[in-house]
Amino acid sequence: MTSAIKIGVSTCLLGEKVRFDGGHKHSRYITETLGLFFDFVPVCPETECGLGIPREAMRLVGDADRPRLVTHKTRIDHTDQMLSWAAGRLDDLEKENLCGFIFKKDSPSSGLHRVKVYNEKGQAVKSGRGLFAAAFTARFPRIPVEEEGRLHDPVLRENFIEQVFALKRWRETLEKKKSMGNLVDFHTREKLLFMAHSPKHYREMGQLVAEGKKIKPSDLYDQYEGLLIEALSLRATVAKHTNVLMHVMGYFKKQLSGDEKQEILELIGNYRSGYLPLIVPVTLLNHFVRKYRQPYLSDQTYLNPHPLDLQLRNHV
Repeated sequence: MTSAIKIGVSTCLLGEKVRFDGGHKHSRYITETLGLFFDFVPVCPETECGLGIPREAMRLVGDADRPRLVTHKTRIDHTDQMLSWAAGRLDDLEKENLCGFIFKKDSPSSGLHRVKVYNEKGQAVKSGRGLFAAAFTARFPRIPVEEEGRLHDPVLRENFIEQVFALKRWRETLEKKKSMGNLVDFHTREKLLFMAHSPKHYREMGQLVAEGKKIKPSDLYDQYEGLLIEALSLRATVAKHTNVLMHVMGYFKKQLSGDEKQEILELIGNYRSGYLPLIVPVTLLNHFVRKYRQPYLSDQTYLNPHPLDLQLRNHV
């Protein structure tokens, strides 16, 4: 990476006392692990829109698709105040060139999934999205987003962070000339990563690149980016990873000894059966890449998509 990777984060997750009760929801994983690799842009919708600390608790009420943000006891409606502030804050965030955002779960302003929405009888359904989170995702549909609670799931965590690093690599490609050569170089390096997430998108992206000379460069890059984001938003499963691992092994079919072939097949089989994490067969394949000096595979980001220090593939 040639520059820092910026991601937005709900301010309370960084340990700042900005919650309605004057407390915080510090996530040490975010600050102490992800903080080694990302620069954080903190956002607290409720304090930044002018509400004090402490403040009366709020909740979403009404239609889940168009909820109102209302205080719990006094029933003061802060919807317009929040949305007015959000419009300007999103303009500022656009200049930050964010590669991701981590939201605070369950928050009526920042919750991303299954936020409670109360009807007129006071009954709640978990079908809403916080007002700011909804505004952010509508404005920036191609920026990866996740909730801090879901980062405890190894698969969701790896998928989100992989998207962040991939988007950063794409952004650095965009900083260059929008030429066929630069697009082909990027696509060639990312092929196996796309295959692990969506073989369908992998084929569509390859076809788009193959026909790229017929398309206006700005349109070509925009269409490609759309497919890239769609592909990486789909989870890489054990079955899809296994397919890619076998594909990688095929590059060494004339070089591996019988024992080496048996070793890698056993590791891939044990990974497929759930006995080993993904990092084990990938590490051996990386060893073969260096040993046999395989130039194509040495450039594949699939084999090294994010820093080893994050240990993401140790748990999937």
